[in-house]
Amino acid sequence: MTNIASAGFGKPVLALDTSTSALCVAVVGEGRVLADDRSIVERSHSVLAVPMVKDVLAAAGVTPDKLGGIAVGCGPGSYTGVRIAVTIAKTLAWAWGVPLAGVSSLEALALGAAGDGGTEADSAPEWIVPLMDARRGQVYTARFASGGGWRRLAADGIRLMREWADELAEQAESQGERERPRRIRFVGDPSLHLASIEQLGERLNGRVRIEVCPTVMEGRSIAELGIRRLAAGEADDPHALVPNYTQLAEAEAKLLAGRQEG
Repeated sequence: MTNIASAGFGKPVLALDTSTSALCVAVVGEGRVLADDRSIVERSHSVLAVPMVKDVLAAAGVTPDKLGGIAVGCGPGSYTGVRIAVTIAKTLAWAWGVPLAGVSSLEALALGAAGDGGTEADSAPEWIVPLMDARRGQVYTARFASGGGWRRLAADGIRLMREWADELAEQAESQGERERPRRIRFVGDPSLHLASIEQLGERLNGRVRIEVCPTVMEGRSIAELGIRRLAAGEADDPHALVPNYTQLAEAEAKLLAGRQEG
């Protein structure tokens, strides 16, 4: 992704996300990434996140009073992981008195794979489908269109991958020749769901190009989405912002089921 919205935004923005195995932090300003860092050690997010925020701010030469806001990935994703970034972002936004913008981690994952920010007006449409494994054949996923402008086509949710592949095939087949995507790109972590993706390709039989492009979350993508919200005058209440868990954690689901049976 090369198109950073901060070119038209006054102050730098701190961005962070812990929804996946990648802890990522970035400071974006003046239309470019001023500093960023990333760690692929999921179980260490709670230990590394705050020191990484401090280090990235120092590397960017930005103090809290110079920030124009904080952008944070709100999930969906790892149940425990999502809470780490959201809690830190809420605390810092309140303590520093800066605007807070929660964004979709799935959209950031997709946007990071969309080339020039998904803004090419004259490109043939393509669909970008982010995937995060949710176990038991399920994925956290959504669908976006790049080319002719960036558009969301399906809400964030947890879906059975085989059913999601069938739905994507039906959606692609229902499009007219001009509207049909030239390709569908699966980004994020598709490694456990290749069989369903291959079946999708067989069903579309060459009419739509299928690509598998493993990608890792980038702080700059979180910042891009946050800046778009902040530039539009949108912000979240630090006390009210909650992660998008999409589903209850397994332990909570069992507890709720037990209460309902009782």
